[in-house]
Amino acid sequence: MKVTSLNSASVLIEDKNIKILCDPWLTGQEYLNSWGIYPPFQFKPENFHDVDFIYISHDHPDHSSNATISQLNKKIPILIHNFPEKHLKIRLENLGFQVKELEHNRKIKLKDNLQINILAADNCDPEICGKIMGCGLLETKFGTTQIDTMSVIDNGKEVIVNTNDCPFPISVKTATIVKEQYKTINLLLMGYVSASSYPQCFDLDEREKQNEAHNKKQKHLALNANYIDILKPKYVIPFAGRYTLTGKNSDLNYFRGEPELEEAYEYLTTRFPQDKHKCIIMNPTSFFDVTTGTTSDVYVPIDQKKKQEYIKKVFTKIKFQYENESIPEINDLLTLIPKCYENFEEYRKKINWKSETNILIKIKDDVIVVISMTGDGFKIIKNNDISKFEPYLMISSDIRLLYWILEGQVHWTIADIGSHLRFKRVPNNYERALYWCLNRFTANISTGILAEISH
Repeated sequence: MKVTSLNSASVLIEDKNIKILCDPWLTGQEYLNSWGIYPPFQFKPENFHDVDFIYISHDHPDHSSNATISQLNKKIPILIHNFPEKHLKIRLENLGFQVKELEHNRKIKLKDNLQINILAADNCDPEICGKIMGCGLLETKFGTTQIDTMSVIDNGKEVIVNTNDCPFPISVKTATIVKEQYKTINLLLMGYVSASSYPQCFDLDEREKQNEAHNKKQKHLALNANYIDILKPKYVIPFAGRYTLTGKNSDLNYFRGEPELEEAYEYLTTRFPQDKHKCIIMNPTSFFDVTTGTTSDVYVPIDQKKKQEYIKKVFTKIKFQYENESIPEINDLLTLIPKCYENFEEYRKKINWKSETNILIKIKDDVIVVISMTGDGFKIIKNNDISKFEPYLMISSDIRLLYWILEGQVHWTIADIGSHLRFKRVPNNYERALYWCLNRFTANISTGILAEISH
């Protein structure tokens, strides 16, 4: 088998005359135009028309880009996990594709000797997520809350494991099961970033952001490297981490706390003996031959000066999708609040969760919506009354985007991952269930990806 690097989590896995395109994002910007591709990728749809299968790990647009997928051959079957939520399946079918939902940890034969096995990050065990993430969401009652999957592709001789964005803390059992089933793992495709809006979008001073960004980078490199300890692969390719913030968010890149590919390579080659777990990095369109252990060409590191020039000349000029909209009236947003709160409160009661922390949504400086996490309703206050509602999480954004979110056109998670929201936490503590409830603060809960905001 061989693996061709394309962009971020997008790779092409080949075995003889069989091709599997994984997690395609090869053109345009995602997350409302806030995520850009660098180095630029010259996407030609005709180069992928002979692909036999498309595997998509989860619903996030940097793994399932509409702009990319819509240009691919509609006759190519798409393979996904049988998720409890059907947003991904419906979206792909609406683009004209046949979608095959595969059950957790069940090998299926694709063609000749090639097999694929798709596994849920939490091993389809709802208790794992709740216990490890520590939010008291009672996943045992309401089903798995994880959307991430990993996959194993093998031809009877060679085995490739693709962990995508699977968070290691909830994937330990799944990774262990994979190792038990596949004694020898030739290649591990391993994510190395967390892609959250913390700390770049939070109200912290510059030194705090630098420190938090550094800590975040080191934490996730160390966390994800644990996959190597469990799976013990012969080769490792760090991937699924290359994105650059664009438009007005370009200035936030420095504080993201996301390591460059070269930093991931340096970390892994330092931590692991290369005669046992050799780390490989590749240029876009280069391939790695699993059998011979060789790459098609020598890796060329990104020239950071050229990257910054590209950001300045190209990315800073990109407009976000909502920036082309007219400014809504304040009352247009306020009329949506009762229905948003109704959906929010229904879910909060469903999971039987309370918190003294209030959610504050800033409509404008003198109009702030306060949402109680104890069932006491919502109220409208002015900016100078904020201190009365500590502890709180305050959220602000472009009012055009906020209108889209409240109306149900855009999901909170998409706005968050795209770094479109600004946060202030007093105190700066993370409560996972709070963000899960926030995801339901919309007039139309059927819209978007029901996945968590994670800081």
